[in-house]
This record gives sequence, C-alpha cells and structure tokens, in this order.
Amino acid sequence: MTPKLVYPLEQIIKVKQRRVEEQEKVVKQKEELLQKEKDKLVEREVARDQAKQHQLDKLIQLRHELDHETSSDKVTQMKNYLNVAKEKLAIEEKKVKDQKAQVEQAEKVLEAEKELLRQKRQEVDKLKNHKIDWTKEARKELDIIEGREQDELGSTSYLTHKRKNAKARS
Repeated sequence: MTPKLVYPLEQIIKVKQRRVEEQEKVVKQKEELLQKEKDKLVEREVARDQAKQHQLDKLIQLRHELDHETSSDKVTQMKNYLNVAKEKLAIEEKKVKDQKAQVEQAEKVLEAEKELLRQKRQEVDKLKNHKIDWTKEARKELDIIEGREQDELGSTSYLTHKRKNAKARS
C-alpha cells in the first residue's frame, strides 16, 4: 500500500495563487481606470477642437468684416472677443495637456501592476515546478523503500519456506 504524498509547500502555493488572482483584479481595475482616463482625454480633445474651430470662425468673421469696411467699434469688439476665444483655447489646450499627463500616469501604474502580476505568476510557477520535481523525487524514494520492504518480505518468506522444508525433511 503506497502512502499518499503530501507536498509540504501546498499551503504556500494556495496563498500565492490567491495573491495572483487578487493582482489580476487590481490589473483589471487599473486597465478600466486607464480607459476612463483615455475617454476623458478624447472629451478634452473634442472640447479643444471646438474651441479652436470657434476661434477660427471668429477670425474669419473678423477678416470678412474688415473687407467690408465696418465701424472701428465693431472691429474692436470682434478683436476683444477673438482674444477671449484665444484664452478659452489656451485653457482647453492646458486641459488636454493635463489629461495626457493623467493618461501617462495611469499607463505607468498599469505597467507596474502588470509587472507585479508577472512576478507573482512566476513565483507560483516556480513552486509548481518544484512540486513536480519534489513529487518525482519522493516517488523514487518511496519506490526504493518499497523495493527494500519487498526484498525483506521475499527473504523472510524464502527463509520461512526453507526452514519448513528443512523440518519436513528431518
């Protein structure tokens, strides 16, 4: 009867596997966060593009008014509004720049979490490989012990049988 082999580090494998699963959840959360940041960036770029288009439209309108000889008050008013549009565009550009920085930060965090996940998976793989090697070695040792026991049983049986035959002959 072969005794059941119990790997001494089985609990450690379970703990490390649970940590891998937890890290996978963290990576998934970071991926979702990155996607949200990218979506915000797209929204900021759309707002910037709208501000840029608005400024361009006002510039075209100013040029058109200058071509048609308009009063200087209206031109001054349009130039002032054009400056306001430039300021709004600058604000939107800054928002885009800041959001790009947020996206880059989220990407760095995600990469760090993925690296941590890779390391944790590697630890589990190492332990699983060690378990396979340990199991092979333990089986070899058990086979050797069983072989010795079988030899002893065979020798004992042979000697017992030989003694019975010797007594029967005498």
